Amino acid sequence: MTTDASERSWFVYVLRNPDGKIYIGQTDNVPHRLYQHNDPTHTLTRTTKRFRGPWQLVYSEAATSRSAALNREKALKSGQGRAWLKRHLGC
Repeated sequence: MTTDASERSWFVYVLRNPDGKIYIGQTDNVPHRLYQHNDPTHTLTRTTKRFRGPWQLVYSEAATSRSAALNREKALKSGQGRAWLKRHLGC
C-alpha cells in the first residue's frame, strides 16, 4: 500500500558540508535523503555533488504538508531566511 503525499509527514532540512556550504531542501524522509546526498552514485542530488562532502544535517523542522514544506524551504532560501539561519544556527 502506498501513502498519498498529503498523508505523509514532511520536513524542511538544512545540510552543511566541511567547507561551510549550506543546502536547504524538503523531504518526507530526512535520514534517507541525507544518505542520498552523501551517496556518490545517487543522481537526484546533483547540487550537493558539486561540493565536497560529507554533508551533515544541522537543522530540520516538521511541516504540516508538502506545500507548507516547500513554502518554508523557499523562505529559508531568501535573504531573511539565510539571516535567520545565521542567527540561530551559525550557518
